[in-house]
Amino acid sequence: MVFKKLLGSLGVGGPTVDTVLEGAALPGGALTGVVHLRGGKADFDVEHITLELVARVEAEHGDGEYEGTVVFDRHTVGGGFRLAAGGTHDVPFAVTLPWETPVTELDGQHLGIVLGVRTELAIAGAKDKGDLDPLAVRPLPVQAAVLEAFGRLGFGFRSADLELGHIRGSGQRLPFYQEIELTPAPRYAHAVNEIEVTFLAGPDGMEVVLEADKRGGLFSGGHDAVTRFHIGHDDASHRDWDAEAESWMRQLLDRHGSHGGHHADGHHQESGHRRGPGMGTALAAGAAGVAVGVVGGLVAAEVVDEIGDAFEDVFEDEG
Repeated sequence: MVFKKLLGSLGVGGPTVDTVLEGAALPGGALTGVVHLRGGKADFDVEHITLELVARVEAEHGDGEYEGTVVFDRHTVGGGFRLAAGGTHDVPFAVTLPWETPVTELDGQHLGIVLGVRTELAIAGAKDKGDLDPLAVRPLPVQAAVLEAFGRLGFGFRSADLELGHIRGSGQRLPFYQEIELTPAPRYAHAVNEIEVTFLAGPDGMEVVLEADKRGGLFSGGHDAVTRFHIGHDDASHRDWDAEAESWMRQLLDRHGSHGGHHADGHHQESGHRRGPGMGTALAAGAAGVAVGVVGGLVAAEVVDEIGDAFEDVFEDEG
């Protein structure tokens, strides 16, 4: 076993820690794993072991945009024992993720979202953030159903990020929200530049917030249009999600006076046309409309590199 972090506040000869997570988790679900401790050259009293959930977020300030890390949850998973010199001690844990925890992957493909679990130990009156591990989060069934439906309708994945701030009028609890940006399906390309999808999940379901960056007309400028829908967790297998996504797009364009109202009626007539691949297939294959700077199998590799670089930045930021 390779221990990742020597506890710097205790110096050479202090204990080491390695936290191992057991696979990807779901928003609102259990995150399980084990904290492995190895004793140093002397006995130490472990006061507590705390897991911090951290996220890499973007924030707008003035005319600029900045990135930083935010702690969005904390769980104490152990403590109150003596770690003998040279000995080992394992602390298994199971903690519940917040319902609004961002999704980091879809069908095994990374979305570019950086989440981590940081292990903090309090030993001999000193606190040390000793270990940081990438956190993988899969979508809830209803989230996957919505994204796959947009993919089958011809929307492509562009990017995903975490924005610091709150969505007005929502029940948002975390200090940031996730935006999944989609390129428009061909039938909507004349009306919108992109669609942003945000999921705000809770115990009784989730709010889906759709924002369209609408193109301007001959005598009008472009503008953003927003609409919201609430869906239940049990709806994943009980709805025609392709029809739902088409209906949402019609409402998004019509409700806000889109010049594409006529087009909405037209695409309703096209709903019987052959469907394209789902969003997960588009991500894996690097299909048309996926704009991430690379194509095909290089997509996942580049995102993994970005995740690694971001976690190195976390350590540098905190000294």
